[in-house]
Amino acid sequence: MLNKVPKITLYFWIIKILCTTVGETAADFLNTQLNLGLTGTTLVMGLLLVGALFFQFKSRKYLPAYYWTAVVLISVVGTLITDNLTDNIGISLITTTIVFSVILAAVFAIWYWVEKTLSIHEIDTIRREAFYWLTILFTFALGTASGDLLAETFKFGYWPSAIIFGAMIGMVYVGYKYLKLNEILAFWIAYILTRPLGASIGDFLSQSTKDGGLGLGTAVTSAIFLAAILATVIFLTRTKKDVID
Repeated sequence: MLNKVPKITLYFWIIKILCTTVGETAADFLNTQLNLGLTGTTLVMGLLLVGALFFQFKSRKYLPAYYWTAVVLISVVGTLITDNLTDNIGISLITTTIVFSVILAAVFAIWYWVEKTLSIHEIDTIRREAFYWLTILFTFALGTASGDLLAETFKFGYWPSAIIFGAMIGMVYVGYKYLKLNEILAFWIAYILTRPLGASIGDFLSQSTKDGGLGLGTAVTSAIFLAAILATVIFLTRTKKDVID
């Protein structure tokens, strides 16, 4: 099996943020605009995610279309996991943030215990790939919980929250670039933080003006970002700029 993940470049982070924004707005669109409800939306998107991961795991090398389709769908499902816990069951965002932090730490610990590495550059076995995608799922769930906690429970609002999370990502970059912060640790911290950053941007664009947004709506916002993702994936497929040698 060849490497199943892309090279970590600027393109990676751009498309990752686009995916997280779609994860927020698409979940809201299916839930409210199409009246599927949280449970119905979760079932539909869960089945689509299983299908996307089937093709991703079946592939013997990194293919941008398979990989990023899985990321888009897992971003939606990760959002829905948190939404179900908070809206349907009534668990507070503080509790879900703590719980997902503990679960994510446990996944990392088991991954390292089994593989003796947390490398993000060498996902070349089925077992490593399973750990990789499980980690990504819980980063989206944690990112959703922490983002909603800051924007809604602590009432910072969408745009200020985006600025805060963007600044935190900048601090991680400075730590990695100049202060010798461990590369893998920096990657996963940034990966978690891009989720609430993208969600805050999506909420700011889609929510009504009375709620502090621009009022574009979830359908328009999702369509814009999906088109941007598609264009980027086509570009990467043709140029292979994100293929690890």
